[in-house]
Amino acid sequence: MALRAAIRNKSALPGLLSQLSCSSHGRVSTSSVFVAQQRKNSTTPKISVDFDQSTGVAVMRMKSPPVNSLSLDFLTEFCISVEKLEMDKSCRGLIITSSLPKVFSAGLDIMEMYGKSPERCGEFWKAVQEMWLKLYSSNMVTIAAINGSSPAGGCLMSITCDYRIMVDNPRYSIGLNETQLGIVAPFWFKDTMSNTVGHRTTEMALALGLLYNPTEALKIGLVDQIVPEDKLMATAEQTMAKWLAIPDHARQITKSMMRKPTLDKLVSKREADIQNFVGFITKDSIQKSLRVYLEMLKKRKA
Repeated sequence: MALRAAIRNKSALPGLLSQLSCSSHGRVSTSSVFVAQQRKNSTTPKISVDFDQSTGVAVMRMKSPPVNSLSLDFLTEFCISVEKLEMDKSCRGLIITSSLPKVFSAGLDIMEMYGKSPERCGEFWKAVQEMWLKLYSSNMVTIAAINGSSPAGGCLMSITCDYRIMVDNPRYSIGLNETQLGIVAPFWFKDTMSNTVGHRTTEMALALGLLYNPTEALKIGLVDQIVPEDKLMATAEQTMAKWLAIPDHARQITKSMMRKPTLDKLVSKREADIQNFVGFITKDSIQKSLRVYLEMLKKRKA
């Protein structure tokens, strides 16, 4: 059953959720959910994928102007692309970057959360969960080549990868800054960041909605390496080669050992997390905060 139809039909959700299970390598089996889901209206592709069969490495470029916002359509296309690569056993590594200048991803599309029905909000949030589940459990080596700012959901996508390389430009920033918008990062955002930079740093970062420049992000371990912009992709390819030199089974089992408890936590609470998000985001006070933020953006553009 397609994901969107399943969310509209709440009675179908238990059956849909029962399909989610982690293999011995930590992969979340959800192929029937997203591969079967096709958008009715064709739109300009938001993702491009170049797969080099000689190296076993794919490069995924996000190309949804102006800022690669994570809309429902974007997330659907993203998850389908990852799923196709995951199913191709010759693909061992994935580098994720942006084709847009100055931005990796600006995060969740606020218009998916403002003025939408509870049903639509639930549909959107399930797609956000799916993006995280697919990347965090992937058997591929995943490297984020961060060529611009990456706040909020863009940061989540980055820290879900195995390794992060960011362009060394003080104008770029990265972090989970949801509280600045009056939104609370859910437990699995928190867990992912805590697994990356530690509990206390995460507590401060989430409470204050901090954004870090590349040097600061490197210092706290939010990114693993910073490089000049013209060295970004070459560095990502060199780093990928080092990771792929490790036997796949050993690397995959180690990754599962480290990540499976965090994955299982969301899988077991997935429906409750959707309901919590919908209940929170549709509150009048939260909608007001989002409206104020959108008005501020309009004034800034003007």
